[in-house]
Amino acid sequence: MQRLFLRHILAEGARIEVDRGQANYLMNVLRLKDGDYVLVFNGSDGEWLAKIASSSRRECALMIMERTREQTDRNDLMYMFAPLKHARLDYMVQKAVEMGVGSLKPVMTQHTQSSRVNLERMEANVIEAAEQCGVLSIPEVLSPQPLKDVLAVWPETQPDRRLLFCDEAEGTDNPLLTLAQMKEVGPPPLAVLIGPEGGFSEEERAELRSLDFVSIIPLGPRILRADTAAVAALTVIQATVGDWR
Repeated sequence: MQRLFLRHILAEGARIEVDRGQANYLMNVLRLKDGDYVLVFNGSDGEWLAKIASSSRRECALMIMERTREQTDRNDLMYMFAPLKHARLDYMVQKAVEMGVGSLKPVMTQHTQSSRVNLERMEANVIEAAEQCGVLSIPEVLSPQPLKDVLAVWPETQPDRRLLFCDEAEGTDNPLLTLAQMKEVGPPPLAVLIGPEGGFSEEERAELRSLDFVSIIPLGPRILRADTAAVAALTVIQATVGDWR
């Protein structure tokens, strides 16, 4: 059944007029009609069954019927990344949401090739991915910052969170060694850092390796594209110390 994100309070019996873009999608793209059902959510009230109560080519109203799933908490997994060009950034954001991140944080590195970040576009991709993959809690899109500034205040802003630095120059190819050690003691809240297309500079790599809140993991024997690295890193993390267990 089609899922739709709404910026409205959801409760049994509520009648909601969707915006024109959503009306067009439901009525003209999906070709739904009065009496058809969709699932709706808003990130805080759980998931609800809704019936199309009145519609035209440009307008559509939904009648909220009953709750189908209780609200879940947002995953406490932060994904930090150097911004990419539009199409690849769109892909990476969507896949990160599908892989279960709770927040997305763009960071500017010395080799970052795209210095501007369209947060509204990122949020639109987050919502689209959440609609498609059954997520109830919408991941948070955080403002971009230089990596050095984020690291400088990390002990104050993220005192309990460990940063997993994905470094292709690590001496081993097996990320499971480090993650297995975390699993034994119980993993803390985590953040994952993926670098830009040109990789981290030697200065950045040296700084990250010197910080006691950073753990280093490789991502196998091959150099991965940044968007591929995101999926690879989140897969092994979720499978070992995340919510796939």
